[in-house]
Amino acid sequence: MTFVDKPEKRGLIRTVYDWMMRNATGRNAWAALGGLTFAEASFFPIPTDIMLIPMVMADRKRAWALAAWCTLWSVLGGAAGYAIGALLFDSLGQWLIGLYHMGDDLAQFQQWYATYGAWVIIAKGFSPLPYKLVTIASGFAHYSFAMFMILSVLTRGGRYFLVAGLLYWKGDVARRFIEKRLEATLLTFLAVVVAGIVAVKYLF
Repeated sequence: MTFVDKPEKRGLIRTVYDWMMRNATGRNAWAALGGLTFAEASFFPIPTDIMLIPMVMADRKRAWALAAWCTLWSVLGGAAGYAIGALLFDSLGQWLIGLYHMGDDLAQFQQWYATYGAWVIIAKGFSPLPYKLVTIASGFAHYSFAMFMILSVLTRGGRYFLVAGLLYWKGDVARRFIEKRLEATLLTFLAVVVAGIVAVKYLF
C-alpha cells in the first residue's frame, strides 16, 4: 500500500503571510506601499511596517530604496495631515481627532504643543505610534511648517532606514524568527499598534 503525504494545512495568518511575501515584489507593491505610507501619516491607523517588512525581507537588495520611498510618502502624507489640521480642522480634522479621543481641552493642548512641539514630532516620528496625530495637531497648533517638514524628514527617515537596515543586516535571521513564531509576532505587532492608539489619550 502506498501512502501519500497530505498537504500541510496552513492557518489564515500563515496563508495571508504567504500571499504578502509572494506579492511583495509584484508590479503594484511599490505603489501600494507608497499609498499606505501616505495614508498612515495623514489619516489611516495601520503602520507602514506591515508592508515594508515583508518587502524588505523579499528583496533585501532594495532595503535602502524602500526606506527612501517610505520616507518620501510619509513626509508628503505628513504635509497632508498638517493641511487637515490647519485648514480643515472644523470638519475632517475634528472628526479624526475625536476618533482618537484627542478632542478634550484643545486650547490647553495647543499651548502645550506650541511649547514642546519639536520634541513631540521627534518622539512620535521615531516611534510606531500613530504619526497622523502629530501631523494634524501640528497644523492645528500652526507650528512652523518648514520646521515640521525638516523634523518629519529626519525622524521618519531615521525610523524607516533603521527598520530597513536591521532587516538588511539580519534579514535571514529575522525571517526565520518571524516565520517560526508568525502568530505570536503578529499579535505582538497588533498589540503595539493598539497600545499606541490608546496611549495617545494620555500622552497628549
